[in-house]
Amino acid sequence: MNVRRQVLRGISILAVALAVSSPAAAQQKFENLDRLDSLVAMTVGANLGEPGGPVAPIDRRLKLIPCPGTPSIDGPVFGAAIVKCDAVGWRIRVPLANGGVQANVTVPTQRAAPQRAPAPSREIVVKRGDPVQLVAGGAAFSVTRLMVADEDGPIGGMIRVRGEDKKAPPVLAQVVEMGMVRIPGFKEN
Repeated sequence: MNVRRQVLRGISILAVALAVSSPAAAQQKFENLDRLDSLVAMTVGANLGEPGGPVAPIDRRLKLIPCPGTPSIDGPVFGAAIVKCDAVGWRIRVPLANGGVQANVTVPTQRAAPQRAPAPSREIVVKRGDPVQLVAGGAAFSVTRLMVADEDGPIGGMIRVRGEDKKAPPVLAQVVEMGMVRIPGFKEN
């Protein structure tokens, strides 16, 4: 009887190990990012790297809960496609390449100076209590979250924003435009 238990236990451990190591089990654990890349390309009508298409594939480090249905794609909105799964509650922003065609393209002979953050203006575009989109990320990916401004701020100014949880500490962010702030320190290009 004792031997039978050991054999059954060994078989069950082996079955669990095989299930965990199989590619099918790994794909079911997280959302298929290749599928999301394809959905974005189909929605915006351009492939990766083409004008109007995604700048880069979705970052493979993202581990999203699988969406039970087909994720919805909105966009382009402010130069990005928004991929979201309302059933699970995740949303990601996929930056898109400029889709505009330029008639006269000039090639600079000198190296362009690095772009700086916009200088703060005096006009307040975000007021205390306003809902704002907090953006973090770079050229390959970005993540957004709805926050509330704790103070007034002009474009280029640094303000504190906080989520729904009043106990959480505020986040310091730079005002990019009306209703949008960015966490400084992420390389945009």
